[in-house]
Amino acid sequence: MSKGILVVGSLNMDMSVNLEKIPTVGETVLGNDLSYRAGGKGANQACAAGLLGGEVRMLGCVGKDEFGEKQIENLKKAGVDTSYLKKSDDQPTGTAIICVDSHGDNNIVVIPGANKECDAEYLKRQRELFEWCDYVVLQMEIPYDSVLCAAMMAKEAGKTVILNPAPAPDELPEELCRNVDYLTPNETELMKLSGVTDCSVSSMKKGAMILLEKGAGCVIVTLGEKGALLVKKGEECLYPAKKVKAVDTTAAGDCFNGAFAAALAEGMKEGAALGFANAASAIAVTRKGAQESLPAREELKDYLGDVLAV
Repeated sequence: MSKGILVVGSLNMDMSVNLEKIPTVGETVLGNDLSYRAGGKGANQACAAGLLGGEVRMLGCVGKDEFGEKQIENLKKAGVDTSYLKKSDDQPTGTAIICVDSHGDNNIVVIPGANKECDAEYLKRQRELFEWCDYVVLQMEIPYDSVLCAAMMAKEAGKTVILNPAPAPDELPEELCRNVDYLTPNETELMKLSGVTDCSVSSMKKGAMILLEKGAGCVIVTLGEKGALLVKKGEECLYPAKKVKAVDTTAAGDCFNGAFAAALAEGMKEGAALGFANAASAIAVTRKGAQESLPAREELKDYLGDVLAV
């Protein structure tokens, strides 16, 4: 029986622009089309875990607007319990402006909006959810104090904490790292947080060790087409990704984190869970959008075979 997953984080409406080339500073380019899709790292990760079979509840804040209703609708379709979401009286639902080029690469600007009201006081009123769950999944699109509060509440309750440090802050304090079981940066985030200056696998290992020394239990670096690098005391292992043609990498990391949580929650060992997460994110990058790109569990059968029987 799958254990409970609590996702605490952001909900945004993504405004996605497809274009040939992402502009440099001062450059104007023409976009091919504009679309509006439900997103936000917290909501994406909750949807990913729900679609893959996890029992998921979410804490976060939306505005009392059309974008907020769309977010709730999408989460429900993915099987996520939205009963505890907060609706702001003053702030609109968060938005993100995403540029996706012809190679599937992207850059993103986030306007937090109602996400700022996912504060520590709100989280403390939801203590029963931290007691209910077994895994708590966090990101960095809500206030830092809220992330720290959620991590500390989870550890006090004896839960497993997964922190995706995105967008990467200027530093990741030890007080937070000590309350994290799995820290899941991508290459760019690891470089910023650890100070390593290139994205070779050897440098990624060095950067991961720096974060382990700050108190994180385990560091999993997502390396795009190279796969995922697990580093913890006494163990280093690279789990390769399946080769696919990327169309849009917007939600790849979110898919990975939600899938990893779902796999752990149903009892998979770390290695199998990382293979599961790699497969899910490989499917996601072959599609456009954030939540629209997330795979359902049945779609992983061709990728994983007997792993799904674990």
